[in-house]
Amino acid sequence: MPRLDHSSPRAKIVRLEESAYRPPRWLSNRHSQLAWGALARPGSRVAFRRETLPTPDGDEIVLDHVVAATGPEPRPRPRLIALHGLEGSSFSPSVQGVLRLARERGWNATALNFRSCAREPTRRGRAIENRTARLYHSGETTDLDFVVRVLGRREPRAPLLAVGSSIGGNVLLKWLGEQGSDSPLVAAAALSTPYHLERCARNLETPLGRLYSAASLRTLRPKALSTASRFPAAARAIDLARVRASRTFFAFDDAATAPLHGFAGASDYYARSSSLGYLGRIRTPTLGISARNDPFLPEAVLDEARKAASPAFRLWTPASGSHLAFPEGPPWALASWAEREIVAWLGDRLG
Repeated sequence: MPRLDHSSPRAKIVRLEESAYRPPRWLSNRHSQLAWGALARPGSRVAFRRETLPTPDGDEIVLDHVVAATGPEPRPRPRLIALHGLEGSSFSPSVQGVLRLARERGWNATALNFRSCAREPTRRGRAIENRTARLYHSGETTDLDFVVRVLGRREPRAPLLAVGSSIGGNVLLKWLGEQGSDSPLVAAAALSTPYHLERCARNLETPLGRLYSAASLRTLRPKALSTASRFPAAARAIDLARVRASRTFFAFDDAATAPLHGFAGASDYYARSSSLGYLGRIRTPTLGISARNDPFLPEAVLDEARKAASPAFRLWTPASGSHLAFPEGPPWALASWAEREIVAWLGDRLG
Protein backbone atom coordinates (compact mmCIF):
# COMPACT_ATOMS: atom_id res chain seq x y z
CA MET A 1 0.00 0.00 0.00
CA PRO A 2 1.45 3.42 -0.91
CA ARG A 3 2.38 5.95 1.73
CA LEU A 4 -0.36 8.47 2.41
CA ASP A 5 0.11 12.14 1.72
CA HIS A 6 0.36 13.62 5.21
CA SER A 7 -1.51 16.69 4.04
CA SER A 8 -4.55 14.51 3.48
CA PRO A 9 -7.35 14.73 6.10
CA ARG A 10 -7.20 10.94 6.39
CA ALA A 11 -3.50 10.90 7.23
CA LYS A 12 -4.17 11.19 10.96
CA ILE A 13 -6.52 8.20 10.85
CA VAL A 14 -4.82 5.75 8.48
CA ARG A 15 -1.03 5.48 8.14
CA LEU A 16 1.36 3.21 6.34
CA GLU A 17 0.03 -0.33 6.56
CA GLU A 18 2.10 -3.22 7.82
CA SER A 19 2.25 -4.89 4.41
CA ALA A 20 4.30 -1.99 3.04
CA TYR A 21 7.49 -2.99 4.90
CA ARG A 22 10.09 -4.56 2.63
CA PRO A 23 13.54 -5.39 4.01
CA PRO A 24 16.70 -4.92 1.93
CA ARG A 25 17.36 -7.98 -0.23
CA TRP A 26 20.70 -8.59 1.46
CA LEU A 27 18.98 -8.57 4.89
CA SER A 28 16.03 -10.73 3.93
CA ASN A 29 16.01 -13.35 6.71
CA ARG A 30 15.27 -12.91 10.39
CA HIS A 31 18.75 -13.89 11.57
CA SER A 32 20.59 -11.33 9.47
CA GLN A 33 18.01 -8.70 10.42
CA LEU A 34 18.41 -9.52 14.10
CA ALA A 35 22.20 -9.33 13.81
CA TRP A 36 21.94 -5.88 12.24
CA GLY A 37 19.53 -4.64 14.91
CA ALA A 38 21.60 -5.94 17.82
CA LEU A 39 25.17 -5.64 16.60
CA ALA A 40 25.64 -3.59 13.46
CA ARG A 41 23.57 -0.46 13.92
CA PRO A 42 25.46 2.86 14.02
CA GLY A 43 27.05 3.45 17.42
CA SER A 44 26.56 7.20 17.79
CA ARG A 45 24.76 8.16 20.97
CA VAL A 46 22.20 10.77 21.82
CA ALA A 47 23.55 13.15 24.47
CA PHE A 48 21.89 12.65 27.87
CA ARG A 49 21.37 14.56 31.07
CA ARG A 50 21.36 11.89 33.78
CA GLU A 51 19.07 11.96 36.82
CA THR A 52 19.04 9.51 39.72
CA LEU A 53 15.49 9.46 41.06
CA PRO A 54 14.93 8.09 44.60
CA THR A 55 12.06 5.59 44.77
CA PRO A 56 9.50 5.23 47.57
CA ASP A 57 11.05 1.88 48.62
CA GLY A 58 14.56 3.27 49.15
CA ASP A 59 16.09 2.36 45.80
CA GLU A 60 16.92 4.53 42.80
CA ILE A 61 15.80 4.74 39.18
CA VAL A 62 18.26 6.16 36.68
CA LEU A 63 16.66 8.39 34.05
CA ASP A 64 18.50 9.70 31.01
CA HIS A 65 16.91 12.85 29.59
CA VAL A 66 17.24 14.19 26.06
CA VAL A 67 16.43 17.88 25.76
CA ALA A 68 15.21 19.23 22.44
CA ALA A 69 16.74 22.37 20.97
CA THR A 70 15.83 25.39 23.04
CA GLY A 71 13.76 28.22 21.65
CA PRO A 72 10.30 29.75 21.94
CA GLU A 73 7.45 27.28 21.58
CA PRO A 74 3.75 28.16 21.27
CA ARG A 75 2.92 25.23 23.57
CA PRO A 76 4.83 22.81 25.83
CA ARG A 77 6.99 20.29 24.02
CA PRO A 78 5.78 16.67 24.16
CA ARG A 79 7.86 14.28 26.24
CA LEU A 80 8.54 10.74 25.07
CA ILE A 81 9.35 8.03 27.64
CA ALA A 82 11.39 5.11 26.26
CA LEU A 83 11.60 1.64 27.90
CA HIS A 84 14.36 -0.77 26.86
CA GLY A 85 14.37 -4.54 26.48
CA LEU A 86 15.82 -7.41 28.50
CA GLU A 87 19.25 -6.50 29.90
CA GLY A 88 19.26 -3.33 27.81
CA SER A 89 19.61 0.28 28.89
CA SER A 90 19.30 3.81 27.58
CA PHE A 91 22.23 2.94 25.30
CA SER A 92 20.32 0.11 23.54
CA PRO A 93 20.07 0.68 19.77
CA SER A 94 16.26 0.63 19.72
CA VAL A 95 16.09 3.19 22.54
CA GLN A 96 18.70 5.39 20.91
CA GLY A 97 16.78 5.20 17.64
CA VAL A 98 13.46 6.47 19.00
CA LEU A 99 15.15 9.11 21.16
CA ARG A 100 17.01 10.47 18.15
CA LEU A 101 13.80 10.64 16.11
CA ALA A 102 11.96 12.32 19.00
CA ARG A 103 14.68 14.95 19.30
CA GLU A 104 14.51 15.62 15.57
CA ARG A 105 10.79 16.37 15.98
CA GLY A 106 11.52 18.86 18.74
CA TRP A 107 10.26 16.63 21.56
CA ASN A 108 11.88 16.16 24.93
CA ALA A 109 12.52 12.56 25.85
CA THR A 110 13.40 10.37 28.83
CA ALA A 111 14.90 6.87 28.83
CA LEU A 112 13.85 4.83 31.87
CA ASN A 113 16.57 2.38 32.90
CA PHE A 114 15.08 -0.58 34.73
CA ARG A 115 16.64 -1.32 38.11
CA SER A 116 20.11 -2.87 37.81
CA CYS A 117 20.18 -2.02 34.07
CA ALA A 118 21.52 1.55 34.02
CA ARG A 119 25.09 1.66 32.80
CA GLU A 120 27.84 4.03 33.72
CA PRO A 121 28.07 6.71 31.02
CA THR A 122 31.28 5.40 29.46
CA ARG A 123 31.81 3.35 26.33
CA ARG A 124 31.96 0.08 28.26
CA GLY A 125 30.30 1.23 31.46
CA ARG A 126 29.34 -1.44 33.96
CA ALA A 127 25.77 -1.89 35.17
CA ILE A 128 24.80 0.08 38.29
CA GLU A 129 23.66 -2.29 41.05
CA ASN A 130 20.29 -1.97 42.70
CA ARG A 131 20.03 -0.93 46.37
CA THR A 132 17.19 -3.24 47.45
CA ALA A 133 16.56 -7.00 47.46
CA ARG A 134 14.89 -7.03 44.07
CA LEU A 135 15.69 -6.64 40.40
CA TYR A 136 13.28 -5.94 37.55
CA HIS A 137 11.03 -8.18 35.50
CA SER A 138 8.69 -8.22 32.52
CA GLY A 139 5.55 -7.46 34.52
CA GLU A 140 6.92 -4.91 37.01
CA THR A 141 4.94 -1.71 36.40
CA THR A 142 5.26 0.27 39.65
CA ASP A 143 8.50 1.96 38.57
CA LEU A 144 6.98 3.02 35.25
CA ASP A 145 3.93 4.36 37.04
CA PHE A 146 6.14 6.29 39.48
CA VAL A 147 8.20 7.85 36.68
CA VAL A 148 5.15 8.80 34.62
CA ARG A 149 3.58 10.52 37.64
CA VAL A 150 6.80 12.38 38.49
CA LEU A 151 7.27 13.63 34.93
CA GLY A 152 3.62 14.58 34.70
CA ARG A 153 3.83 16.70 37.85
CA ARG A 154 6.95 18.46 36.58
CA GLU A 155 5.42 19.34 33.22
CA PRO A 156 1.65 19.30 33.74
CA ARG A 157 0.89 20.82 30.35
CA ALA A 158 3.30 18.72 28.27
CA PRO A 159 1.75 15.77 26.36
CA LEU A 160 3.25 12.45 27.47
CA LEU A 161 4.04 9.65 25.03
CA ALA A 162 5.77 6.30 25.58
CA VAL A 163 7.52 3.60 23.56
CA GLY A 164 8.49 0.19 24.91
CA SER A 165 10.92 -2.21 23.22
CA SER A 166 10.64 -5.99 23.71
CA ILE A 167 9.99 -6.60 27.45
CA GLY A 168 9.76 -2.82 27.79
CA GLY A 169 6.77 -3.12 25.48
CA ASN A 170 5.29 -5.82 27.71
CA VAL A 171 5.72 -3.60 30.78
CA LEU A 172 4.16 -0.63 28.98
CA LEU A 173 1.16 -2.55 27.62
CA LYS A 174 0.49 -4.23 30.98
CA TRP A 175 0.63 -0.83 32.70
CA LEU A 176 -1.72 0.69 30.11
CA GLY A 177 -4.18 -2.13 30.75
CA GLU A 178 -3.93 -1.59 34.50
CA GLN A 179 -4.59 2.13 34.05
CA GLY A 180 -7.50 1.80 31.65
CA SER A 181 -9.15 5.18 31.20
CA ASP A 182 -6.92 6.72 33.89
CA SER A 183 -3.72 6.62 31.84
CA PRO A 184 -2.11 10.08 31.59
CA LEU A 185 -0.47 9.23 28.25
CA VAL A 186 -1.71 10.78 25.03
CA ALA A 187 -0.50 7.77 23.02
CA ALA A 188 1.91 4.84 23.24
CA ALA A 189 3.66 2.22 21.11
CA ALA A 190 5.25 -1.18 21.69
CA LEU A 191 7.85 -2.81 19.45
CA SER A 192 8.56 -6.58 19.27
CA THR A 193 6.58 -7.31 22.44
CA PRO A 194 6.61 -10.83 23.97
CA TYR A 195 2.85 -10.84 24.58
CA HIS A 196 2.81 -14.35 26.06
CA LEU A 197 5.93 -14.71 28.19
CA GLU A 198 5.92 -18.46 28.76
CA ARG A 199 5.40 -19.33 25.11
CA CYS A 200 8.14 -16.91 24.14
CA ALA A 201 10.50 -18.42 26.70
CA ARG A 202 9.69 -21.96 25.54
CA ASN A 203 10.09 -20.86 21.93
CA LEU A 204 13.77 -20.20 22.65
CA GLU A 205 14.42 -23.69 24.04
CA THR A 206 16.07 -24.86 20.82
CA PRO A 207 19.78 -24.91 19.96
CA LEU A 208 19.52 -21.62 18.07
CA GLY A 209 17.14 -20.13 20.64
CA ARG A 210 19.57 -20.93 23.43
CA LEU A 211 22.25 -19.11 21.48
CA TYR A 212 20.03 -16.01 21.40
CA SER A 213 19.15 -16.21 25.09
CA ALA A 214 22.72 -16.91 26.22
CA ALA A 215 23.80 -13.26 26.01
CA SER A 216 21.09 -12.10 28.40
CA LEU A 217 21.62 -15.02 30.77
CA ARG A 218 25.34 -14.24 30.96
CA THR A 219 24.46 -10.98 32.73
CA LEU A 220 21.26 -12.06 34.46
CA ARG A 221 22.94 -14.86 36.43
CA PRO A 222 25.64 -12.62 38.00
CA LYS A 223 23.00 -10.01 38.87
CA ALA A 224 20.91 -12.54 40.74
CA LEU A 225 23.94 -13.97 42.53
CA SER A 226 25.18 -10.49 43.46
CA THR A 227 21.77 -9.53 44.82
CA ALA A 228 21.72 -12.71 46.91
CA SER A 229 25.22 -11.95 48.26
CA ARG A 230 24.22 -8.44 49.34
CA PHE A 231 20.74 -9.05 50.76
CA PRO A 232 19.85 -11.92 53.12
CA ALA A 233 16.20 -11.82 51.99
CA ALA A 234 17.27 -12.38 48.40
CA ALA A 235 19.64 -15.19 49.43
CA ARG A 236 16.75 -16.97 51.14
CA ALA A 237 14.49 -16.60 48.08
CA ILE A 238 16.86 -17.44 45.23
CA ASP A 239 17.95 -21.00 44.46
CA LEU A 240 21.63 -20.22 43.86
CA ALA A 241 22.61 -23.63 42.50
CA ARG A 242 19.81 -23.59 39.95
CA VAL A 243 20.66 -20.03 38.95
CA ARG A 244 24.27 -21.03 38.23
CA ALA A 245 23.06 -24.02 36.19
CA SER A 246 20.31 -22.18 34.28
CA ARG A 247 20.64 -22.17 30.51
CA THR A 248 17.09 -21.17 29.58
CA PHE A 249 14.90 -18.23 30.57
CA PHE A 250 12.37 -20.58 32.19
CA ALA A 251 15.02 -22.18 34.39
CA PHE A 252 16.44 -18.81 35.44
CA ASP A 253 13.04 -17.26 36.09
CA ASP A 254 11.92 -20.30 38.09
CA ALA A 255 15.05 -20.14 40.27
CA ALA A 256 15.45 -16.36 40.64
CA THR A 257 12.93 -13.96 39.10
CA ALA A 258 9.80 -15.67 40.40
CA PRO A 259 10.79 -16.33 44.04
CA LEU A 260 12.56 -12.98 44.39
CA HIS A 261 9.43 -11.08 43.37
CA GLY A 262 6.74 -13.10 45.11
CA PHE A 263 5.59 -15.51 42.38
CA ALA A 264 5.00 -19.22 42.95
CA GLY A 265 7.27 -20.16 40.04
CA ALA A 266 8.10 -19.25 36.47
CA SER A 267 4.70 -20.27 35.11
CA ASP A 268 2.92 -18.15 37.71
CA TYR A 269 5.23 -15.22 36.96
CA TYR A 270 4.63 -15.52 33.22
CA ALA A 271 0.85 -15.89 33.58
CA ARG A 272 0.49 -12.84 35.84
CA SER A 273 2.93 -10.67 33.92
CA SER A 274 2.12 -11.31 30.25
CA SER A 275 0.61 -8.29 28.54
CA LEU A 276 -1.72 -10.48 26.47
CA GLY A 277 -4.22 -10.54 29.32
CA TYR A 278 -4.24 -6.75 29.60
CA LEU A 279 -4.67 -5.73 25.96
CA GLY A 280 -8.47 -5.68 26.19
CA ARG A 281 -8.35 -3.05 28.96
CA ILE A 282 -6.20 -0.51 27.10
CA ARG A 283 -7.96 2.79 26.46
CA THR A 284 -4.96 4.90 25.38
CA PRO A 285 -4.37 5.01 21.60
CA THR A 286 -1.57 2.46 21.18
CA LEU A 287 0.32 0.96 18.25
CA GLY A 288 2.06 -2.39 18.37
CA ILE A 289 4.54 -3.53 15.71
CA SER A 290 5.80 -7.12 15.70
CA ALA A 291 7.28 -9.11 12.85
CA ARG A 292 5.84 -12.50 12.03
CA ASN A 293 9.39 -13.80 11.61
CA ASP A 294 10.48 -12.67 15.09
CA PRO A 295 12.61 -15.59 16.38
CA PHE A 296 11.64 -14.84 19.98
CA LEU A 297 7.88 -15.04 19.43
CA PRO A 298 5.58 -17.81 18.12
CA GLU A 299 3.65 -16.31 15.22
CA ALA A 300 0.30 -17.59 16.54
CA VAL A 301 0.63 -15.33 19.58
CA LEU A 302 0.30 -12.28 17.32
CA ASP A 303 -3.10 -13.46 16.10
CA GLU A 304 -4.17 -14.01 19.71
CA ALA A 305 -2.99 -10.52 20.63
CA ARG A 306 -4.98 -8.98 17.79
CA LYS A 307 -8.13 -10.81 18.90
CA ALA A 308 -7.66 -9.90 22.57
CA ALA A 309 -6.96 -6.21 21.99
CA SER A 310 -9.33 -3.36 22.69
CA PRO A 311 -10.27 -0.94 19.88
CA ALA A 312 -7.63 1.46 21.26
CA PHE A 313 -4.82 -0.99 20.41
CA ARG A 314 -3.75 -1.33 16.79
CA LEU A 315 -1.33 -4.13 15.89
CA TRP A 316 0.82 -4.21 12.77
CA THR A 317 2.40 -7.59 11.99
CA PRO A 318 4.70 -7.34 8.94
CA ALA A 319 5.91 -10.63 7.51
CA SER A 320 9.53 -9.61 8.07
CA GLY A 321 11.60 -7.45 10.42
CA SER A 322 12.85 -9.92 13.07
CA HIS A 323 13.21 -8.67 16.67
CA LEU A 324 13.78 -4.91 17.22
CA ALA A 325 15.24 -4.62 13.71
CA PHE A 326 13.14 -3.77 10.61
CA PRO A 327 16.10 -2.41 8.60
CA GLU A 328 15.39 -0.18 5.62
CA GLY A 329 17.42 2.00 3.29
CA PRO A 330 20.74 1.69 1.43
CA PRO A 331 23.70 -0.09 3.07
CA TRP A 332 25.41 3.21 3.97
CA ALA A 333 22.29 4.67 5.62
CA LEU A 334 20.31 1.82 7.18
CA ALA A 335 17.67 2.78 9.72
CA SER A 336 14.70 1.15 11.43
CA TRP A 337 11.41 1.32 9.56
CA ALA A 338 9.47 0.41 12.72
CA GLU A 339 11.02 3.15 14.86
CA ARG A 340 10.35 5.74 12.18
CA GLU A 341 6.74 4.62 11.79
CA ILE A 342 6.17 4.52 15.54
CA VAL A 343 7.40 8.07 16.11
CA ALA A 344 5.40 9.33 13.12
CA TRP A 345 2.26 7.54 14.39
CA LEU A 346 2.71 9.06 17.85
CA GLY A 347 3.15 12.47 16.26
CA ASP A 348 -0.16 12.05 14.44
CA ARG A 349 -1.89 11.43 17.76
CA LEU A 350 -0.74 14.81 19.07
CA GLY A 351 -3.09 16.63 16.71
